[in-house]
Amino acid sequence: MLGIRRRDFITFLGGAVAPVPLAARAQQPTMPVVGFLGVSPAAKSIEAFRRGLGETGYVEGRNVVIEYRWGESNVDQLTSLAADLVRRQVAVIATMASTPAAVAAKAATATIPIVFNIGGDPVQLGLVTSLNRPGGNATGMSFLAVDTVAKMLEVLHDVVPKATVVAALVNPRNPNGEATTRQAQDAARVLGLQLHVFYASNERELGDAFANLVQQHAEGLLIQGDPFFTLRLKQLVALTVRHGIPAILQGRDFPDAGGLMSYGADRVDSSRLAGIYVGRILKGEKPADLPVQQSTKLELVINLVTAKAIGLAIPQMMLARADEVIE
Repeated sequence: MLGIRRRDFITFLGGAVAPVPLAARAQQPTMPVVGFLGVSPAAKSIEAFRRGLGETGYVEGRNVVIEYRWGESNVDQLTSLAADLVRRQVAVIATMASTPAAVAAKAATATIPIVFNIGGDPVQLGLVTSLNRPGGNATGMSFLAVDTVAKMLEVLHDVVPKATVVAALVNPRNPNGEATTRQAQDAARVLGLQLHVFYASNERELGDAFANLVQQHAEGLLIQGDPFFTLRLKQLVALTVRHGIPAILQGRDFPDAGGLMSYGADRVDSSRLAGIYVGRILKGEKPADLPVQQSTKLELVINLVTAKAIGLAIPQMMLARADEVIE
């Protein structure tokens, strides 16, 4: 029993409780299977994805099966998980808010349809040939994570207008790492800020990065929207609060977890749109004919409790601009 995977064990139990006669099984149509590949479960995004599927008539467990695969803290595992879904011969692979997952899926198959949900440019990443006509087996949503880096730094500057030295925390292994660094450097020059970029893709490097940015007297921190960092939100919150560093990250999970603020696309809505695309593909449409959609719904979330904890007075102008203030 110890060797049975959790999902197989659940299936086994279900069969034990309510056995289905062979004749009845033969009459039941085979449900399509959707492979769902991501770094870690995010309840709101999964719920939104299911809601999008539902808008096209597909309900998990009723007329579609979803196989979930999570890389957790090991992003490298996404490659083997994608290969597993290909061996499973799923009908569609959906990747959730993760560029590494989308890249892994694309490398694993050129035939199974892929619906991605990423923050970078899918053309530059080699996922599609163009936004309007993807041309291959992949399409999906781009929530403009890289394109919002400059605006994030501007928001950070508006919150701490007297700051002259700021830092950016980037995962060099993320396919968007170079673009994020370049955008942050360009924005810092425009704003007249001195920017220090620190790279981290493991625990040791993360600890070193914070030690160095404190040594450099950084007065603000921009954190790249990356699975390595989003898996460590509580740790990032603890570090930024302990050192009293105003920080901004692209996903609203950061202020929800106790971080100061976030600015970026509404990833939950982007997940819903991805669910709709998966449903349309299950109905027979081709990824090559479905244009990549770009999320234009941006939100600024500020955690006022955290601001008070680090002794930061948020300008009223910024509070008025926020889509949500956590008090």
